[in-house]
Amino acid sequence: MGADRAHAYGAAAGLLGDLLLGDPRRGHPVAVFGRAAAAVERVLWHDHRGWGALHTAVCAGGAVGAGLVAQRAVRRCPVASAALTGVATWAVVGGTSLAREAQTVGRALAAGDLTAARARLPHLCGRDPQALDADGIARAVVESVAENTSDAVVGALVWGAVGGVPGLLGFRAVNTLDAMVGHKSPRLRRYGWASARLDDVAGWPGARLTAVLAALAGPDPRGAVRAWRADAAKHPSPNAGPVEASFAGALGVRLGGTLSYAGRVEHRPVLNGGTGRAVRVADIDRAVRLSRRVGLLALGVTAGARLLVKGRGK
Repeated sequence: MGADRAHAYGAAAGLLGDLLLGDPRRGHPVAVFGRAAAAVERVLWHDHRGWGALHTAVCAGGAVGAGLVAQRAVRRCPVASAALTGVATWAVVGGTSLAREAQTVGRALAAGDLTAARARLPHLCGRDPQALDADGIARAVVESVAENTSDAVVGALVWGAVGGVPGLLGFRAVNTLDAMVGHKSPRLRRYGWASARLDDVAGWPGARLTAVLAALAGPDPRGAVRAWRADAAKHPSPNAGPVEASFAGALGVRLGGTLSYAGRVEHRPVLNGGTGRAVRVADIDRAVRLSRRVGLLALGVTAGARLLVKGRGK
């Protein structure tokens, strides 16, 4: 078994592990990394882009370095290499936890329990839940499912195919750093700049692949492509735009509009506003099913592409 087949088998096993087991309740590797990154931040923080870039380099570089050491340690044993890839893939993807959290909010909304839905929403995204009614929460959940399909599943598989275990760990490290320090709060506007920009670069290929696969796997491929072409560039995020627009068109709903983060109100362009309808509670389950199909297709595309490219290079 060659290295590329070992990667394909390992990635498949890791994604299957996520589907069957989800994330551990305690001691998740991403949470461990987050605590380490927070400790580094406490030491390095200055209101300066240079110090933030150093923070990004130390944390993301450390994750990549750990992946390189582990990968080299098992490179002579294909079975061990596949097992390492499987564990790393399981550790960095989060499709099952994403689906569970989304469906938990959906069940609360379906039961008319707006208080429970608001209490659970922060597990998915950083919106101000008290500022949202039931429809607003449902829209926030669908948008979060779309964006995190790229961030928590497809992007990791892409970088795993490109860089093996170091690619998997590096991508999750960059994505986690962006969530921790990449937002535009007064304290982190400059310090988190490098993490935010690096996350934009790392997320670019996964976001485009997610948008393509959402169009292919969704109930309205033409609608997905139309919304992507018409509205993606209007979104303030270069990566969330294509993904959310494609999901909106595929599901036939409107996404975007007014939202609130940490008391700051933003008025974002509406995605698929011409033909889409308002998001309903039932659309949460539809978005989750689409997300799962996209994740499985992404596994096939990334593993197949790695095998094809490496095979031609021999």
